[in-house]
Amino acid sequence: MKKLTMALAAMVLATLPAAAQMQLNGAGATFPYVIYSKWFDVYNKKTGVQFNYQSIGSGGGIKQVIEGTVDFGASDGPMTDAQMNEVKQKQGTEIMHIPTVMGGVVATYNLPEAGQHLKLDADALAGIYLGEITTWNDPRITNQNKDLSLPNKPIIAVHRSDGSGTSFIFTDYLSKVSKTWSGKVGKGTSVNWPLGLGGKGNEGVSGMVKQTEGAIGYVEQAYAVKNNLPYASLKNKAGFYVEPSLESVTEAAQSEARQMPADMRVSITNAAGKKAYPICGFTWLLIYKHPKDKVKGKAIQQFLHWAMKDGEAYAADLMYAPLPKEVVKLNEKLINSIAVK
Repeated sequence: MKKLTMALAAMVLATLPAAAQMQLNGAGATFPYVIYSKWFDVYNKKTGVQFNYQSIGSGGGIKQVIEGTVDFGASDGPMTDAQMNEVKQKQGTEIMHIPTVMGGVVATYNLPEAGQHLKLDADALAGIYLGEITTWNDPRITNQNKDLSLPNKPIIAVHRSDGSGTSFIFTDYLSKVSKTWSGKVGKGTSVNWPLGLGGKGNEGVSGMVKQTEGAIGYVEQAYAVKNNLPYASLKNKAGFYVEPSLESVTEAAQSEARQMPADMRVSITNAAGKKAYPICGFTWLLIYKHPKDKVKGKAIQQFLHWAMKDGEAYAADLMYAPLPKEVVKLNEKLINSIAVK
């Protein structure tokens, strides 16, 4: 009887789907780590598929995708054409960008005189990081904050010292709103900052801002909310001052959905919607369109379908902006095109 039971158990294990006994390895962006951890845990309990995700940063994730050392990557900034071509040369496949959730990047500051009520437009924010605006009582700031008594204190600009998707979103925005910034600095996960102090990660930037009166820096919206950091309302493209929120970030994506490219490598900073928060972006999963391991490719495809159908429901509680329906529909077309047969 014991031998029969063991034989039956072996037969059951043999008939389990291959996906339920596999591990999928991924690496990349730190920003979506919290929601990806949630998704991977829930999906593992549902299907048995295991995920090993290393949150090493967007640049690291892209590098591992290019080298083919992971089953999927993750990035807060889209891969460049040059990086996409490198994957084709090395791996013989295209990389698909699947947006998963969105987030805002906020301007946090240490200015007791402003409380929680500071307002900034694009010219002021770019001017601060270019070194053109050096004190808080500069007319380009005070004219927007006539209800505040802003002091003659020096502005200390703080930026990320490490390569990050947060920096990509922030510099992408500055490049759109300032010709001077676009010409002198440009956009990227790492740039040559004209001035200021560097801090590693959200923790490093916020730590420097907290310790330095008169400082301003940029961090992820979710991080700012969780750590009770003050942040400015920013004037958007439509001319309205907007606070960062899940709703205003989703509005940015909705306002751009109709003109999104088929490959979803798109920037949604400085979006046109009246209620759109101007500094926000997607985070993407980077997927091989022609996976070498078809079984793993099928498992990733099934996971992505689940993420779009059920996973988005976890976003808001974890302080991420869920995708608008228009973007989910576009995603489904891409997911269906993964070559797994």
